Amino acid sequence: MSDLLVKAHGLTKHYGTFAAVDSLDLELRPGEVYGFLGPNGSGKSTTILMLLGLTEPTAGEVTVLGRDPTREAKAVKRQIGYLPEAVGFYGDLSGKSNLLFTAELNGMNRSGAESRVLELMDMVQLGGAVDQPVRQYSRGMRQRLGLADVLLKEPRLVILDDPTLGLDPAGVQWLLALIEEMSSQRGITVFLSSHQLHQVQRVCNRVGIMSRGELVLEGSVSELMAQTEGGGFEVRLETRGGEGLLDRLRALPGVTRVEQVGAHTVVSSDHDVRAHASATVLASGAELLEVQSSNRTLEDIYLRYFLPEEAA
Repeated sequence: MSDLLVKAHGLTKHYGTFAAVDSLDLELRPGEVYGFLGPNGSGKSTTILMLLGLTEPTAGEVTVLGRDPTREAKAVKRQIGYLPEAVGFYGDLSGKSNLLFTAELNGMNRSGAESRVLELMDMVQLGGAVDQPVRQYSRGMRQRLGLADVLLKEPRLVILDDPTLGLDPAGVQWLLALIEEMSSQRGITVFLSSHQLHQVQRVCNRVGIMSRGELVLEGSVSELMAQTEGGGFEVRLETRGGEGLLDRLRALPGVTRVEQVGAHTVVSSDHDVRAHASATVLASGAELLEVQSSNRTLEDIYLRYFLPEEAA
């Protein structure tokens, strides 16, 4: 697809004999929010460095906004905003002065840059700290200033590395709403690397999960649930009587597993089948005593398949 913002094929990075990233295929589409997950040491940071042109791949190829990020670094960086896990600013300068310095580095007109800086500081709720030295900012305030810095040059792609660190609960909700607004209203593609799985599930259109340098799962949250054992939804039925019920339930579209657990029949599926499962119970001549349902979360998938790796 010619409109892809990021396209990587066979992207590989070795440090000696260690493969930090191994044959990664990755595509980012305009305006989507892509969650990038994985244990520490799984290759997430190395991937980001290659997208930014800060380290050269050992093998494979990658284009960002149609350009090679290693050989055309300046052209790529003009259209990318990057918020690292640890945001660095000049502590003796005010928040406003820090952003004006960034604007100058990006060749922005001084008069236009000043109004843009003030607008962004209001947007990230730092309007009252415009002239305050950054050394007096809390971690959460630095994160907000970092977001303003990222948006200053109106990027087409924003890379965020654990952006909610240091934010209080209200700040987290504000940031997630901002990410959604950046994507849906401004058409900005957001590449979100995070350990906060419930936040990723809320805002991301697609998710990729890294393990030992490889992309092992990718898709929407519902697609990931369907890819992993047991499906994404679970219905627990308590019934009495009936004939051939388990086989009838197994035949329902989307059902991936049916098993008897104590007094309950547990139906796992890739979508919500409560209505069809209940109707099937009654059609079998059984009495339906109780129905319970739940759907698995991204955290369930992550913990089930990757917690042993983190604990190793």
